[in-house]
Amino acid sequence: MRNPTPSIIYGTAWKKEQTASLVEEALRAGFRGVDTACQPKHYHEAGVGQGIATSLARGIATREELYLQTKFTPLPGQDPQSVPYDPHAALPEQIRQSLQVSLKNLQTPWLDCLLLHSPLPTVAQTLEAWQTLEELVSSGKAKQIGISNCYDPRLLEHLYNTARIKPAVVQNRLHAATGYDQTIRAFCIRQDISYQSFWTLTANPHILEHPVVQALSGQYQRTPAQIFLRHLTQNGVTPLTGTTSPIHMREDLAIGTFQLTAAECHAIDALM
Repeated sequence: MRNPTPSIIYGTAWKKEQTASLVEEALRAGFRGVDTACQPKHYHEAGVGQGIATSLARGIATREELYLQTKFTPLPGQDPQSVPYDPHAALPEQIRQSLQVSLKNLQTPWLDCLLLHSPLPTVAQTLEAWQTLEELVSSGKAKQIGISNCYDPRLLEHLYNTARIKPAVVQNRLHAATGYDQTIRAFCIRQDISYQSFWTLTANPHILEHPVVQALSGQYQRTPAQIFLRHLTQNGVTPLTGTTSPIHMREDLAIGTFQLTAAECHAIDALM
């Protein structure tokens, strides 16, 4: 039985040598979802594993309590000098090799979720990659699978309709340039797919600074970031946060301690 997706997930991109200590800090603060990728260009995946192992050894959490998610990153997203699998292998073998590297890095026999970091250059390649992910679910190496950086609603719907094992997660950047993924988010709600957002705060300073959010911040005595994150979690979005601040970690986790009204959510929706 798979773990449910947490309401908020700690993101580990661009943490470099601080990765292990920040992951431990996040778990100590109360995070139970951790996102990473087998992509040395942007993630120190072994550092994530070190932080988790230290936390488990110190009794901060158990492996069963964690939602651990990583990604297979296709060749175009890798640094040619540090590809974590054989770049000359066939695509299915690249995915299998990447998974084995991830399991070793993360010091775990299974993943709660394995994402395709982006669609492949063609639909046929994307479906071929998905079939390999399905095999990894059947083998017990991954409990669920999903896709990231998928901004084409038609591709997502085609993947969903074609897949033997349906995508459980879509992880996208939530920002104005894509219309805040309104069509994709609606599809995810209809199909019971977890929609995860990254760069959630970084890409939306205009929302955090808007008078509507500022007024709610004062009314609820919460930060503008807490107001926006709470709005998202009440409306079918699981945000990733990559903060390096212990104070912000605790604030992000505290968004479940208050509830916005439907009218207040509607007012924030109008900003998106």
